[in-house]
Amino acid sequence: MLIKRSPNGIDLPYGSEITPREIFESRRSFIGKIAAGSIASGALLEMAAREAFAQTPGAQKLTAKLNPAYNSVDKQTPFKDATTYNNYYEFGTDKSDPAKTAGTLKPRPWTVTIEGEVKKPMTLDIDSLLKLAPLEERIYRLRCVEGWSMVIPWVGYSLSELVKKVEPTGNAKYVEFVTLADKAQMPGLRSPVLEWPYVEGLRIDEAMHPLALLGLGMYGEVLPNQNGAPVRVVLPWKYGFKSAKSIVKIRFVSEQPKTAWNIAAPREYGFYSNVNPDVDHPRWSQASERRIGEDGLFAKKRKTLMFNGYNEVASLYKGMDLKKYF
Repeated sequence: MLIKRSPNGIDLPYGSEITPREIFESRRSFIGKIAAGSIASGALLEMAAREAFAQTPGAQKLTAKLNPAYNSVDKQTPFKDATTYNNYYEFGTDKSDPAKTAGTLKPRPWTVTIEGEVKKPMTLDIDSLLKLAPLEERIYRLRCVEGWSMVIPWVGYSLSELVKKVEPTGNAKYVEFVTLADKAQMPGLRSPVLEWPYVEGLRIDEAMHPLALLGLGMYGEVLPNQNGAPVRVVLPWKYGFKSAKSIVKIRFVSEQPKTAWNIAAPREYGFYSNVNPDVDHPRWSQASERRIGEDGLFAKKRKTLMFNGYNEVASLYKGMDLKKYF
């Protein structure tokens, strides 16, 4: 793994089909095959990914109808790639680390506290969140700041549904997302690469935009641990690190929140972090991207689109200099 040093001295890492259910469940048989040396390393990693899928038995499937308004025509990233190539530093800085180590995460029981500048603060468990609004499937492109992208069928509902329930006051200008920070469950917290807990934030009008998704599942099932179980946000017009995972607290605040990557390297990671091919990262271009699951490292790069192609959010930033507010 290549390590680059940011200007403030913090070390920052550089950045098929689903395995049949019967293979996943036949663990003893699988382990026997490993001992016999008959399973390739890629299958081992996928097995680790499935092991990290430590959810309540019988509660993995989610029923949701596809919302045709959010149906990317791009080919979907295979489940195997979406669950074994992840950025989730709480479980390690290599892309394969979360699939290997996230089995320690306990997504049940789980509660999310909503507080701050709201008229109706509340604490909701995961079952209440699943029932708060009708679940729908949305196929979104997601672009990583490191230059790769995926196309994933997410399950959830507009974040605005939750926002409306708690009734923000007139002082609520921003929404802050605080994620779990438990060293017993997250081995990556032993590394000081970021300030923990991981914190992200949005302007309240961004949080209210219909594209902003409260994510509770993917590929028709609950979220795998390595993808942010049991609840995260999905913001397809922003770089992937803005989509906070394993959320435990949502705060409505009057001042712009201090976010994890902006604290670590403010010259490299702005608060807005909209996908913008005209604003290069200080260490690499953002003009093109590599789609994960398409011919590996030799896949032909594609042109990066402004707002990742989701131009319906452009009105949120009318009059703003998006090179200054990057």
